[in-house]
Amino acid sequence: MRICSFLPSATEMLYALDLGPSVVGVSHDCDYPADVRTKPVVIETRLESGLSAGEIDRLVAASVGQGESLYRVDTGRLAALAPDLVVTQALCDVCTIDEAQLARAVHALTPQPAVLTLTPHTLEDVLGDVERVGAATGAVAKADALVASLRARIAAVRARPKRWQPVVACLEWLSPPFAAGHWVPELVEIAGGLEPIAHRGADSARTTWETVVAVDPEVIIVMPCGYDTLGAVREYHAAVLPPEWSDLRAVRARRVYAVDASAYFSRPGPRLVDGLELLATLFHDEAPTAPTDRWRPL
Repeated sequence: MRICSFLPSATEMLYALDLGPSVVGVSHDCDYPADVRTKPVVIETRLESGLSAGEIDRLVAASVGQGESLYRVDTGRLAALAPDLVVTQALCDVCTIDEAQLARAVHALTPQPAVLTLTPHTLEDVLGDVERVGAATGAVAKADALVASLRARIAAVRARPKRWQPVVACLEWLSPPFAAGHWVPELVEIAGGLEPIAHRGADSARTTWETVVAVDPEVIIVMPCGYDTLGAVREYHAAVLPPEWSDLRAVRARRVYAVDASAYFSRPGPRLVDGLELLATLFHDEAPTAPTDRWRPL
């Protein structure tokens, strides 16, 4: 089977199911595992590199307002790759090519490939998508084994003794501030925290600094969508924070953390469970392990 994956999380699922050799095309955002970077890129972004968070927010808002896609498909390359299966998503037009543009590109292919569209909103949806990918690729047994392993790790975090239930603010964007949505509030809950700003299973949503201040979180997780840990650190130091910031409980207790959102929180794939385990460590360990590429204190 020849597979084009236009979603980084789906690409990770395919590799976790030992289907890497079957992946013949990817999007520009697909970067894990390292072998993915050797694959032909079929989806390119119209966003220039090096833009600030504020510039990205303005360009995204303008594109959405004008009904334009932030991505383009290389139709010639897609035709040359002749995929049997295309895996994409209908969750967020900011993340990858929109369905209408992809439908036009696929319709032009002869023969037309099967299209698997993933639309996860919760952690359970993500596990279900692993099973759907397994079913679509003939890797049912491997998908079942992977899901069982992920469920066991989730259960271990849920059963872990919790010394407190901190009030948590997960910030998916800083300029302007966005509260994280979808599966992130669920990860916080399983890890033993309480996220009062975000809504489980709903889109991430723009919030205000006044709202964050009013909540007065005891832990703040800085997880700008699509950024690694060092990128999150840079965004934090570049953001214009409210005057009350230094008075927040999390800031006073030095419990503000930057994390690798791209790897462990933004993408609805197997590594969300790594993110869950990281949250449990940051919430409950008296002395978290030394900072790594997964997190940094702020």
